[in-house]
Amino acid sequence: MTQTPKQLGFHFPAEFEKHTATWLSWPHKEASWPGKIESIYPAYSFFVKVLAQSEHVHINVADTVMKSKALEHLSRAGVNLSVIQFHFNPTNDAWCRDHGPAFLINKKEKKKAIVDWGYNAWGEKYPPYDLDDVIPTRIGTDLKLQVFNPDLIMEGGSVDFNGAGTVLTTTACLLNKNRNPGLTKEQIEEYLINYYGVEQVLWLGDGIIGDDTDGHIDDITRFVNTDTVVTVVEENKSDENYEVLQKNMKTLKVIRLLNGKSLNIIELPMPTPVMYEDQRLPASYANFYICNQHVIMPTYRCENDHRALQILVQAFPQHEVIGIDSVDIIWGLGSFHCLSQQEPAL
Repeated sequence: MTQTPKQLGFHFPAEFEKHTATWLSWPHKEASWPGKIESIYPAYSFFVKVLAQSEHVHINVADTVMKSKALEHLSRAGVNLSVIQFHFNPTNDAWCRDHGPAFLINKKEKKKAIVDWGYNAWGEKYPPYDLDDVIPTRIGTDLKLQVFNPDLIMEGGSVDFNGAGTVLTTTACLLNKNRNPGLTKEQIEEYLINYYGVEQVLWLGDGIIGDDTDGHIDDITRFVNTDTVVTVVEENKSDENYEVLQKNMKTLKVIRLLNGKSLNIIELPMPTPVMYEDQRLPASYANFYICNQHVIMPTYRCENDHRALQILVQAFPQHEVIGIDSVDIIWGLGSFHCLSQQEPAL
């Protein structure tokens, strides 16, 4: 029987640990930003510019035409192109958090590996997804890394890690019948433990309104260190997110980590509702991305932007926190964390 990553000494590090690089898939699918895709490139390119200040950036593109277009936008934004590397890996969409490689490390043996989970575009919502589904294996082959292929549908945005044996997820997503209908909660936990190299799976409930992923954790609650989370709360009691987020808060308060300790919980406000064409978008300050020197937080041109930024400044004293306008990007139903996947350093 093939040994699991955990048996081989691999684990998935926390995002706040040191990175070698960040992986992205260049946005190109107009149906994800109907009528708006050109408007996202300035903010997206600024995101890349900030990443490139402290780590390498790998970008999946379909061909030389897409590479040239990307270089045009990045050059205009003043990105340090010496740390940008393009890979000819065609994708269906831009959400690299969900279709990108899940990098594992084995510190003792100084080795990396990749988990290539099954991917079905959030429960068959946006076919085709055949190109996205094979991205981790293509990258593993390119980097000459061992690739594990568990028989489980899994997206990177549905899990968050503390780097000390704990993974946080939601029942709304992982127990949804459009992902792994033949598996029980216990069987799914077994996959997470064996392939992410963790000891403990903690479950929250539902996600925020407008989230077409069925409740990804990266819009709700995120680890900022081994025993502290930031979690979004809705302060308007008549808002449809209020009860959902209160239930998750109650769960967080009773959770115990492997060492028996309670979580330190930092509350992060929700932005005022962001609407486009009568659709509520999944705008959340929790969809920030942690790179080596910065925490990059989406902003939504509303009064809570500054407050949320200051809370993250306090939560990440070793990082510079930068807000980047996400009003156009969120029309694609995701933001900076959804667009990126970290490659940890050994």
